[in-house]
Amino acid sequence: MSRKMASARITTASSELLTQLNNSLPFDKVLYAEDIEGSRAHAYMLGERGIIKKEDVAKIDSGLSEIKEKIENGEIVLDGDDEDIHMAIERHLTELIGDAGKRMHTARSRNDQVALDFRMFVQRNGLTIAELLLENIKTFIDVAQKNAKVMLPGMTHLQHAQPINFGFHMMAYASMFKRDYERFMSSYERNNLSPIGCAALAGTPHDVDRNLTAEKLGFDAPTLNCLDTVSDRDFALEILFNISTMMMHMSRLSEELIIWSTSEFGFVTLSDRHATGSSIMPQKKNPDIPELLRGKTGRVNGNLISLLTVMKGLSLAYNKDMQEDKEGVFDSVRTALLSLQVMNEMVADMTVNVDKMEAACMIGHLSATDLADYLVKESGLPFRDAYHIVGNVVNLAEDKGLDISELSLEDLQSIDYRIGEGVVALLDNRASMNARMSEGGTATVRTLEQVESLKVWLESMKVNNE
Repeated sequence: MSRKMASARITTASSELLTQLNNSLPFDKVLYAEDIEGSRAHAYMLGERGIIKKEDVAKIDSGLSEIKEKIENGEIVLDGDDEDIHMAIERHLTELIGDAGKRMHTARSRNDQVALDFRMFVQRNGLTIAELLLENIKTFIDVAQKNAKVMLPGMTHLQHAQPINFGFHMMAYASMFKRDYERFMSSYERNNLSPIGCAALAGTPHDVDRNLTAEKLGFDAPTLNCLDTVSDRDFALEILFNISTMMMHMSRLSEELIIWSTSEFGFVTLSDRHATGSSIMPQKKNPDIPELLRGKTGRVNGNLISLLTVMKGLSLAYNKDMQEDKEGVFDSVRTALLSLQVMNEMVADMTVNVDKMEAACMIGHLSATDLADYLVKESGLPFRDAYHIVGNVVNLAEDKGLDISELSLEDLQSIDYRIGEGVVALLDNRASMNARMSEGGTATVRTLEQVESLKVWLESMKVNNE
């Protein structure tokens, strides 16, 4: 048996170039465990339905178990002439148990076989990524809770805008990762359907029981339509999209960590475990991990666009183009798993430089909006009029080389007589931060409410997953 075992119609040797182009074993060997598990379930169902003999099922099951063990201990090396992982395992099985191995493929095609293996890989890794997201959310919550009173400048356009606390900032990322988790879980539920039994595209005349194989493999049910099933790669596109969105969020945090760890900001210090030195400048400490995470976001985006492009013009059902569906998914999954682990470590280990963050709040007149809100509430001025008055106050502060919170009442009233004595306390940055008490706001008490809310949610996820 060779890579030609599935080529009954072809009578001459393939071009060597065709062989190189067609051979997917170098990358789809990743699916060996899913292929063996799917084949064992399929053989069991064939035996239960009387399609093959129970003694053949026993031989197939034992042989597949032995092959899996030999692959994992290195006795079988998957780098031979077989064109893909499915043919490789079938060949090894037939060599091991004889004709019983040839009966394993009854009532199925490589089309539904690969759809099954690939879907199982995506489903399992989607759950693993989701679990790592929960670990990151927990770390963000821990950092947020410890820093709910630590002020830093909230920014728009990368310009100082209003005072917030660092815990509030970290809760923004926890919220993003929560949505990422929900996307992975939603995809899992939507795609937890078994393709096996669809055969090439139209089902099979054999009396198969697709519900039995679905149950045995942990799926909720069989897929509805076989033509759709063998040509469907929505599940692969979903995990690529989910990873791209998650990595986009991770890239935004990476960008901020890079900025915050510069000498100009100094808001955080990354641990030596998560930074590198320079080959020529001994004083350097480079934020290579967040830079790599930022860069790898482009890589996973490319994998998503690649598969979207492959699928966009394919007629039903299976086409060989679809062999290009796996490498990008394997790569994105590897990238996501490693990125989540290193992000979690890096955030947990970083040092928050409180003095630097709070000193930065004295730059940019962060409480200016509070003065405008005061004039609206106390004097009944239209907001736009109050806005222009505050602009003049800011200009005065700039001329004096002060932050607006450092101006005296006399300074403030020189711009507008309606500014009363109580406003001085309101312009304090911490007072400004804590005045933002609307639900979801940055006041410390609101930040801690957000922390508690996500803690409760995490506990509910833990219970549900158990």
